[in-house]
Amino acid sequence: MAIHEKTASFDVVVIGGGFSGVCAAIAAAREGVKVAIIQNRSVFGGTGSSETRMHIVGANCHSSKPNLRETGIIEEILLENKRRNPYADFPIFDMIIWEKVKMEENITAFLNTNIEDIVTEDGRIRAVIGHQNTTETRWTVCGTIFVDATGHGTVGVLAGAESRVGSESKYEFNEPTAPEQANSNKMGNTIMFAATDRGEPVTFIKPVWANTYTEEDLKYRPHVDHVCAQADGGGLVTVDAGKNQLPEFSNVDAGYWWIELGGDCDDIIQESEQIRDDLLKVLYGVWDHIKNQADHGAQNLDLEWVSMVPGYRESRRLIGDYILNENDVRANRVFDDAVAYGGWPMDVHVPGGAKELASVGSRVYNFEGHYSIPYRCYYSRNVKNLMLAGRDISTSKMAFSSCRVMGTCAVGGQASGTAAALAVRHGCDPREIGEKHIRELQQLLLKNDCYIPGHRNTDESDLARSASVSATSETAGGEAVHVINGYSRAVGKASNCWISAPLTQPQSLTLTLSGAAPVQEVRLTFDTDLSHEIQPSLIKNVKKRQVKGLPHELVRDYDVELLLGGAVVASREMRDNGQRLNRLAFDGTVCDAVRVTVRATHGCPEARIFEIRVY
Repeated sequence: MAIHEKTASFDVVVIGGGFSGVCAAIAAAREGVKVAIIQNRSVFGGTGSSETRMHIVGANCHSSKPNLRETGIIEEILLENKRRNPYADFPIFDMIIWEKVKMEENITAFLNTNIEDIVTEDGRIRAVIGHQNTTETRWTVCGTIFVDATGHGTVGVLAGAESRVGSESKYEFNEPTAPEQANSNKMGNTIMFAATDRGEPVTFIKPVWANTYTEEDLKYRPHVDHVCAQADGGGLVTVDAGKNQLPEFSNVDAGYWWIELGGDCDDIIQESEQIRDDLLKVLYGVWDHIKNQADHGAQNLDLEWVSMVPGYRESRRLIGDYILNENDVRANRVFDDAVAYGGWPMDVHVPGGAKELASVGSRVYNFEGHYSIPYRCYYSRNVKNLMLAGRDISTSKMAFSSCRVMGTCAVGGQASGTAAALAVRHGCDPREIGEKHIRELQQLLLKNDCYIPGHRNTDESDLARSASVSATSETAGGEAVHVINGYSRAVGKASNCWISAPLTQPQSLTLTLSGAAPVQEVRLTFDTDLSHEIQPSLIKNVKKRQVKGLPHELVRDYDVELLLGGAVVASREMRDNGQRLNRLAFDGTVCDAVRVTVRATHGCPEARIFEIRVY
């Protein structure tokens, strides 16, 4: 029972504080609307936080698919973490995510707040009701647009939103790898662990309640240091292998994705407490095997941390106006109303998880390239003011097995939050954004450094689009004119990037506008090597692939000058830059040219700029 009763009202209410919810809340707030984010945990970040410590994966598939790392708000968070957290410690990562939310104007955060009920009227959500256990307060949070980023689709279900659980029959969407008959099987929950080398032998005493495993038991589950899984016993098998493969990284001292249970339960949410207890039996049994059975190189390892918060893979999916399916994924479909994208393979874990050790734990259906996700997957088809974000968006089970990962959820969250803000601005429901304002939404996402396959910058207010471009130098394939071609990353064989001569001296690029105009803002998008990973991870084999510190390609020091008749009328000196997208405010100074001079990078010998916008 709550001691206090309070009510608050907002334009957009985001429920769920994983990366989809965080990106949704920040995106909406930056569009000038009042936002609440409600999280039932004490930290933001969901499965990527210190509570669970799963590394963020996405469309680039552990760097096996070039130039596909997710950008926008998730890139901003990860780059800040690279700058301030050189050893990639998860508690520091928690702080950086918290800071991004708490320091954002227009966001009010409700941590430790569990949604217990909602208020609906005429097919709309009017308020969510939650108990904040730290303050003993029962909050009634009213809003105009609600974003369900709970993972479970909890708010949607409470509001009567249509939902699905489990697998569709292969005949519903003509999906080649779906089962013959629909079923309720899901992918299970996982708990992670970490061990540290003490420099001397460390004894491990097995708890009496832990399971017992032999090497034969675990022959299909990776539990030694290795980089690439093998179909004959590596724990993961590739089916339908295309050119792009999914590497698997494992270390004896870090969490195993295959310590997984619950996918065969009738209700994975209702049984989550028992699933966690059973997972602990598996984990401590596996660790006993590693420490005390055969030689796994673990004699000096000490079990330092075990998560008590399982990471969910799958529960409910809410239904929108479109259900993304396997054929869309395999065909790299580009939707006219696309707002996000994915590229992780269809990665389907066995429902029994660690109870099915006699075969591989996951079947991975690879496909080349990446696919877009339509806006119609990001709102409920029967609850008028409910948007979706994260793993509860509108997909089939097979498509879900690809788009469920955190990187994809993050960019979808940014799309949902941006659309929610537009719905408030236009005084309409989410469906109408897709019907009447989809181009505005897409262009706003592109402006904020999101990637949408098949779509480019056509923003009529961007003065750079009609400018002429010159530079002190350029390289073959890295011509200066690329900065206004509408693309802010390499696509296919096109670099879409200005690449200068070596920075033995500063290199400049000049946009000559079609006429003199007042300038309020200049936006620059730099290269941060989107072919490689930058996320924190428990796994050494993942971390050692990364450049220490910020990407070397990133511009560090540069100047921006506004020119009129060849004379400098305003300027900004930027030093120690750590972000891909830079927004520089000006006061409406009239100019007829914009000059960018690069003085240094974080290690790369030449200047690299993808896009310059002028407003």
